[in-house]
Amino acid sequence: MQSQRGNFWQDADWLIILLYTVMVIMGWLNIYAADFNESATSLFDFSQNYGKQIAWIGTAGILAVVILLVDSRFYDNFAYIFHGFFSLLLIAVLIVGSEIKGSQSWLVIGGISIQPAEFAKYGTALALAHYFSAQNADFKKLKTKLYSIVIIGIPVLLIMLQPDPGSTLVYASFALVLYREGMSGNVLLLGVAAALLFVITLFMELIEIPIPLTSTVLQGEYFLILIIAGLASAVLLLFKKRIKYIWKPIVTAALFSMVLVAGVNFIFNEVFEDRHRNRVHGLLGIISDPQGTGYNQHQSKIAIGSGGFTGKGYLQGTQTKFDFVPEQSTDFIFCTVGEEWGFLGTTLVILLFMVLFWRLIYLAERQRSRFARVFGYAVVSIFFFHFLVNVGMTIGLAPVIGIPLPFFSYGGSSLWSFTILLFTFIKLDATRRNVLA
Repeated sequence: MQSQRGNFWQDADWLIILLYTVMVIMGWLNIYAADFNESATSLFDFSQNYGKQIAWIGTAGILAVVILLVDSRFYDNFAYIFHGFFSLLLIAVLIVGSEIKGSQSWLVIGGISIQPAEFAKYGTALALAHYFSAQNADFKKLKTKLYSIVIIGIPVLLIMLQPDPGSTLVYASFALVLYREGMSGNVLLLGVAAALLFVITLFMELIEIPIPLTSTVLQGEYFLILIIAGLASAVLLLFKKRIKYIWKPIVTAALFSMVLVAGVNFIFNEVFEDRHRNRVHGLLGIISDPQGTGYNQHQSKIAIGSGGFTGKGYLQGTQTKFDFVPEQSTDFIFCTVGEEWGFLGTTLVILLFMVLFWRLIYLAERQRSRFARVFGYAVVSIFFFHFLVNVGMTIGLAPVIGIPLPFFSYGGSSLWSFTILLFTFIKLDATRRNVLA
């Protein structure tokens, strides 16, 4: 039930709005620095990324105002419509989409390129929140698990077909939402174990095991499957007195691990493109190619390191000025901060994000409706994943997978999607008093 209490403009969280405004302005300043052109005569030069970004910022501001004016119940009532619409756009991308930078991820409408994968996160967050709220879902039930997998899995599958590994991996952030809503922590541990097994499998692919008394060899990943089967059998034999209690989890874990190893082999080699495989191999140290696939990351680390404590000064970055780092206004915008603003600048940016995450979690926990709480956790999880991976890849701790830094990276689709996510939650929080406890 809802009542009409409170004043929206008084109840809106102005700290979040202030953080958004500050980060968008800082983002534009760094985009301007990354694409600075002394021959350009206007800030509104639409041949330059900083000129285009002004237009994206202006339209994002309009979107924010519209979102705040719409009745908060609209987002709950039309959640499945949003999810279905953006899923249809992802299907359209596979049919009539344009290929940019190796992925068929874009729809070109009236000369403007839109990336539906960015907006699909919004539809997924709404649909997941609506399902948990409307059905009073209990994650201990199999039905809830299956519905959650379907809601998240539809866009994941469609984005994977583009292929766009970076946008696909963002959906892993929804695991934090599910954990807050009752998913066992063992699932998160299983996810960590799966990631470790993924890495081990990549190394094992490079190994060939000679088979005694034959002239053939066994590929490393198949040898790993045999090791898993052997370990499972050994555990069952060792604890045979308790076998009726442990055989199901042991067999399940073994089968899951073996399927994962086989799946890694197929997906990594058949679905991923060479550039994606090489980036992961480079991160793991399997290959070293600082002049090839590792060039962006190598130059990014040089740029950040050269900034020192206080930076070289605004518009004074040599790595930035001479275009040593490709994609510096988009995926690698953080290295512009590092070079020109130094350790102090990067620390400030990180602190701004930390305050944003803290505030979003605080707001999510004070919600009276489950819909608003689940959506709030989806927002902070998506933002945190983008922040963690983007900063990680600029300093060499994560593979280069094309994930933008919220509010800082150049791009209309990403800025719009982050703005829509954030201001929808601001609207939900501002009207929380209308929900009767």
